Amino acid sequence: MPPQGAIVAVLAVAGLASSFMFTLVVPIQAKLPELLHASREDTAWVVTATLLAAAVMTPIAGRLGDMYGKRRIVLVLLAVLVLGSVIAATSPGIVGIVIGRALQGAVTGVIPLGISILRDVLHEDRVDAAIALISATLGVGGALGLPISALITEHSDWHVLFWMAAGLGAVVFALVLWIVPVSVLRTAGRFDLIGAMGLTVGLVGVLLAISRGNEWGWTSPAVLCCGLGGVAVLLLWGWYELRIADPLLDLRVAARRPVLLTNIASVAMGFALFASNVVYPQMLELPQSTGAGFGLSLLAASLVVMPSGLVMMVLSPFSGRLAHTVGPRLLLIAGAAALIVAYAYTLLFSAEVWQILVANILIGVGIGFGYAAMPMLIMRSVPQTETGASNGLNALFRSLGTSAAAAVIGAVLATLTVTHGDAQVPTSAAFRLSFVLGGAAAVIALLVALFIPAARDAAERHPSLPQ
Repeated sequence: MPPQGAIVAVLAVAGLASSFMFTLVVPIQAKLPELLHASREDTAWVVTATLLAAAVMTPIAGRLGDMYGKRRIVLVLLAVLVLGSVIAATSPGIVGIVIGRALQGAVTGVIPLGISILRDVLHEDRVDAAIALISATLGVGGALGLPISALITEHSDWHVLFWMAAGLGAVVFALVLWIVPVSVLRTAGRFDLIGAMGLTVGLVGVLLAISRGNEWGWTSPAVLCCGLGGVAVLLLWGWYELRIADPLLDLRVAARRPVLLTNIASVAMGFALFASNVVYPQMLELPQSTGAGFGLSLLAASLVVMPSGLVMMVLSPFSGRLAHTVGPRLLLIAGAAALIVAYAYTLLFSAEVWQILVANILIGVGIGFGYAAMPMLIMRSVPQTETGASNGLNALFRSLGTSAAAAVIGAVLATLTVTHGDAQVPTSAAFRLSFVLGGAAAVIALLVALFIPAARDAAERHPSLPQ
């Protein structure tokens, strides 16, 4: 077997490549209608398609990994990333870009699969630190990718973004094929195709309603049909999953108190993270003449936000050691507390750029601790044959939180506006309310974390025992 450090490093690079896909098009997002000769509503699908594909594929890929080999599914997802990037890079119109971005979003399943691989192949003493590192890539990839994307778009054609993504995916594919060992632990049974289809339809309906509610209208027939229809399908899906022998997701395992509460906390943590991703860059880039912004360029703003990702990376080995000493529950509580401090600090001090920088560092501490703790809590509470699917489900709950944040914070910033020139821009009150909402989500995460069992019972310590 290759050195364990090399396995961790390769899976961390895979995680960085995966999370980078979410900020890949941020520098050109406002220009997409002009670049693609399409309406703004149509070009919004360039982002929405990635979000939907990531949410749907993450739990499905986790189950496929449990059944057919985690390394094999990681390679498939990386190949899909390369294919999607090439399609986007060579497409002159909106349809090809949206298809390519949807395929890029599927690679998000690499991160929970990578975490599950670590549990299978690493020595017990190294697992927590390695999981913390891979979890950190969820934030680090986006934070580091934003200035890279900004630099490329400032000095080159925007298609280069997708060629770069294709090259990155190909390199990571080769590294995984070379370094990561073949998975030997498999889950018996047949793949639940009906369950996968039901989950896909339900999630797409709910996420479409959340992500497009601001544009379509929250009470419009389209939003109500998607949202209520998606919920109905998910309820029917849950009933079906509880009654078949080989479900896509074992909901009885997911209903265990530590797993359920961790997933609920994940929604709140995802909201708190993405609220900062939406608000801080807009505040930094808004013209000073509006009275609410700092007038920075996209590149300068991304450099102010970037330290949060660097903090996550630096903290990852410390997070692993801390979790090994005090347990991941206290680590999650510390992460939520750091987020509360970050948003409270921003409400009090946000008049200077350096103060926004300090707030982003605190965000990095909170997300670094919180995102490291959640997969540890999950894997301490599920059978080893369920780690891929369970980590995928946890990633899905984080995605629900980020989607909700994008919709809610977007609505706040679009509603509380003032006229500046020919445009409507957010007011200081809009930013303050956004900080309150981000802090409230962190408070919810803290309260939920307090109720997660501190000690594992015998069944959780030995999840292979009959339940």
